[in-house]
Amino acid sequence: MLVLVLVLVFVAIDLLPGSAARAALGRDATEEQISAAEQSLGLDRALPVRFLIWFKGLLTGDLGTTVRGTPITEILASTFPSTLLLGGLALALTTMAALLGGALWALRPRSAGARVLSPATTMVIAVPEFVIATLLVLAFSLGTGWFPAVTITDSAGGPLDSSMLVLPVIALAIPQSGWNIRVTRAALHEAAQAPHVLAAVLDGLPHRHVLLRHILPIALPTIATSLATSVGMLLGGALVVETIFNYPGIGSVLSGSVADRDAALVASVVALTGAAITCVLLAADLLRAWSVRGRA
Repeated sequence: MLVLVLVLVFVAIDLLPGSAARAALGRDATEEQISAAEQSLGLDRALPVRFLIWFKGLLTGDLGTTVRGTPITEILASTFPSTLLLGGLALALTTMAALLGGALWALRPRSAGARVLSPATTMVIAVPEFVIATLLVLAFSLGTGWFPAVTITDSAGGPLDSSMLVLPVIALAIPQSGWNIRVTRAALHEAAQAPHVLAAVLDGLPHRHVLLRHILPIALPTIATSLATSVGMLLGGALVVETIFNYPGIGSVLSGSVADRDAALVASVVALTGAAITCVLLAADLLRAWSVRGRA
């Protein structure tokens, strides 16, 4: 599936109007200069040939250079860790919200918190990250001044202060928290109907013991799969949120590479992101296999 996506990326970038060589050289470049640049960059070759050359380099760790001559591995090495940090913090916050909110909703369905979660989770699922990010900036940056509206980088290229991560992380986590709270609530509610869980309740075991020892192990595979699926949404949303907060991540690299018609750089970003998502999905599958071990 990842290979197919990479092929589609190359085709989509090739179909865009404009020339990568002209984007790199500027509007004042002559046709001779553009032709020489295309030959130097290998852009005069057929699309399948260019993809195969890039894919061979991907397998060996050599992603080539951008149309502006910068090694792609250097660009990704300097920006992708910042995006992973942003997405990782958002995933951690989403996991906490899903477990706490889902448990409250499942165990106390008639409580005030459960009545608030029902419409609130539906609402935040429907709101895009850029809308939430804009509202957060208006409320907590321009309105109260509690957090900065933009990210200022230090000498290493990362955020100058940890407070600059707060609003981007919350903007990413809110939509995915709404979805995962509902999934967690449904998984816990279904697990609570198992015969051995009902027997534990009738035996008078404490609610916390029943939840942690009997309900959660059954619901854990579903919860883990939902959270793993959210990783792709978090990384995809990070590209938009990074632009709003001027965050030094892969988002600016991707937008610039599309503007330059740089298929190799776009595909490299997609490949790296896809590899990260694949690893998380694999971890979720392993957790599922571990949680159901010994069961019929």
